[in-house]
Amino acid sequence: MAEIADAYDALKLKNQLCFPLYAAAKEVTGKYKPYLDPLGLTYTQYIAMMVLWERKQAGVKELGEYLYLDSGTLTPLLKRLEAKGFVRRARSPQDERSVTISLTPEGERLKERAAAIPAQLGGCLPLSQEEAMALYRLLYKLLAR
Repeated sequence: MAEIADAYDALKLKNQLCFPLYAAAKEVTGKYKPYLDPLGLTYTQYIAMMVLWERKQAGVKELGEYLYLDSGTLTPLLKRLEAKGFVRRARSPQDERSVTISLTPEGERLKERAAAIPAQLGGCLPLSQEEAMALYRLLYKLLAR
């Protein structure tokens, strides 16, 4: 009977590592909303733009791998960014199945408006610099598996 009680104890939400990860991610990404709304971006669009601001262009498959997003999530997101004039989608002449995403001049200008967001959000976590770096390392260790 003790084994069953232990098994049920494992089902308690407070005993799950996945729940505080999920809840914390939701809380942190929610803090971006007041800063992203004036830019017309969702958080997921923002992180896609961050990759493009860094790389200037990327294949859809490469972008999905970088952001841990599947094409079912990424394709509509990229269509919306294209409709806003921030990116351009083009099929590769070498491989019709491959689509490359590149920044438009408007998408590049958006970078200037977004430049202050990381500093504005810097204080959103009640962690010291050392704790934040430890968390960063642990999260990327989880993602690497």
